[in-house]
Amino acid sequence: MKILIVDDEEMIRDVLREYVEFEGNEAFEAADGMEAVKLCREKDYDLILMDVMMPHLDGFSAVKEIKKTKDIPVIMLSARGEEYDKLFAFEIGVDDYVTKPFSPKEVMARINAVTKRRTAKPVGNEILKFEGLEIDMAGRNVYVDGEKAELTPKEYELLFYLVRNKGIALTREKLLYDVWGFDFYGDDRTVDTHVKMLRGNLKEYRKFIVTLRGLGYKFEE
Repeated sequence: MKILIVDDEEMIRDVLREYVEFEGNEAFEAADGMEAVKLCREKDYDLILMDVMMPHLDGFSAVKEIKKTKDIPVIMLSARGEEYDKLFAFEIGVDDYVTKPFSPKEVMARINAVTKRRTAKPVGNEILKFEGLEIDMAGRNVYVDGEKAELTPKEYELLFYLVRNKGIALTREKLLYDVWGFDFYGDDRTVDTHVKMLRGNLKEYRKFIVTLRGLGYKFEE
């Protein structure tokens, strides 16, 4: 894989590069957000490790700019561990969020988890229909009354997971582990926030995502 490491601290870039290359990947570097955006315009990468606090252009702004033209998986690296920052990161399409200080081995595990989720083959290629809601599992497209819904990558993953487990009661903890791919260092509001955003995009078909009070959610016709 070609992995772009974006951090204004050279020491962090050096450590991550060593581990990335040790795992057999190609490592590329950028010292700030503006440089990262420029590199992404010129070249394709398989994954980006993006710091948040950087000069010239912060990580959040860089991700939003990159996502306008390319759907590259992003793992944020940040000393800011507040839930607000993590939720904002997921809302703009980040795949994972690692709080500094971190173990390079943990970062590599996160890279492997994100890659595995991104490359997982959907079950079946059919378009599932629930009244006016159409879900194209293979194409990662969702249509509401014929109009394509613009979902964030995490909303797609959440919806597809709920649909694949239709009729099954899913706890918030299980959703966090299976959709986010790790034990999220926050609280259950992470799931609730994403369900709320997803329901907003599904409009009247939000009714298919049923709240199980005190437990979690399930997708039910």
